[in-house]
Amino acid sequence: MRNLREQRIHAAEYSGGISSAPIYQHALSLCQVLQGDLLEFGAGKGLFVQELLKLPWPGSITCADLLSRPEILPEKIRWIQADLNDPVPLPDHSFDVIICMETIAHLENPRFLFREFSRLLRPGGTLLLTMPNQESLRAFTALVTGGHFSAFRGIAYPALITALVRLDFERICEETGFTSPAFSYTNSGLMPKLHLSWQSLSLGLLKGRLFSDNLAFVARKI
Repeated sequence: MRNLREQRIHAAEYSGGISSAPIYQHALSLCQVLQGDLLEFGAGKGLFVQELLKLPWPGSITCADLLSRPEILPEKIRWIQADLNDPVPLPDHSFDVIICMETIAHLENPRFLFREFSRLLRPGGTLLLTMPNQESLRAFTALVTGGHFSAFRGIAYPALITALVRLDFERICEETGFTSPAFSYTNSGLMPKLHLSWQSLSLGLLKGRLFSDNLAFVARKI
């Protein structure tokens, strides 16, 4: 039996530290109107940071993850290696933007996490978060037929442990000092039990909550 740290490292390594192209593309589109000192909370292998640098990003960039610093990152990117279930060793009010992509589902306490976001953000700072969409047709089908949401079944555990829906995020934002989250979707999703996307079969017409495997939201610290 692994101890807690070994279990978390195993889960982080198993998840791979990367996300899909539609998630990166959607997050980048939301970043177009943001600027300032940025923290990517759960930076994995640093692939999204490389895309941010192409914009180019107007501000400093810090990354935090349980995994070690990827060799591909330029020296100007600050890397904090830390267990994200615990307080991150960074000063209060350090950032204008926090991006948390496909990370909250890997962590144990979402309310603690949002309090940490609030601590690290400056007043009026922006939180951009993505995670699996538990309100898609694929997720609903898995819940009814298999007893859990699709992204959290079988071999996904223990890498993915925390499933949340929009109402959870609305409540957590209100409780931790954020504005109501503005939700959007990747418009990329698989059909239940199949490796075919809704978008390929509908010529891109099927979009939004029911037909996307991942959601995003933007909220601001009050």
